[in-house]
Amino acid sequence: MKKLALVTGGSRGIGREICRLLARDGWTVAVNYNTSEAAALELAAETGGIAVGGNVASPADVEAMFKKIASELGEVSLLVNNAGIGEYGLFTDLSYERWNELLSVNLGGAFNCCKAAIPAMVRKKSGCIINIASMWGEVGASCEAAYSVTKAGLIGMTKALAKELGPSGIRVNAVSPGCIETEMMARFSPAEREALAEETPLGMIGQPSDAAEAVRFLASDAARFITGQILGVNGGFVI
Repeated sequence: MKKLALVTGGSRGIGREICRLLARDGWTVAVNYNTSEAAALELAAETGGIAVGGNVASPADVEAMFKKIASELGEVSLLVNNAGIGEYGLFTDLSYERWNELLSVNLGGAFNCCKAAIPAMVRKKSGCIINIASMWGEVGASCEAAYSVTKAGLIGMTKALAKELGPSGIRVNAVSPGCIETEMMARFSPAEREALAEETPLGMIGQPSDAAEAVRFLASDAARFITGQILGVNGGFVI
């Protein structure tokens, strides 16, 4: 069976490393992007896949994206819901528009992509879905309420779909990163970053490759009997 993966938000950060590792393991990778077209095209050329533009929050964009992948590569057998945005600030300062945007991208995007990917997986009685959650979805974060809510929802979706899709041979898991060196960390000052590293039992900030390696494992045959699990990649921050 052809190993075809779609990684949403695949052009940067954790998504980029996921694409690279999956390609090394023999996956043909569709790199989804919303605004970073040049980076996605460069990565697709590097990994031997294709770049597919689209806002995962838009059902129409997702439908078009899956049609493009099907016409050029085939049906997706591995879906990695990685696309996400963050927001830092007091809950009372959060606008209705931004609240809805985070829900639409972080949670709605995974819903849209799962809706598009699952029918082919059910038909084939095989498939794998991996959601990129966050340790803040497990324990909540002060001044990141909306982000925490969306990631908690993603964890709930992971566990529910694992039960619903297991009889069809489809595995659904999540990777829950802790403090990882991505663009979302850029808002923190050097002192704040040092404090986060000190709070992490392993005493450091993780790299995108750390989270990507967890995805690589869950996508492999070595994880054939693993579903409905939330794999923490957090240096011991959340245990």
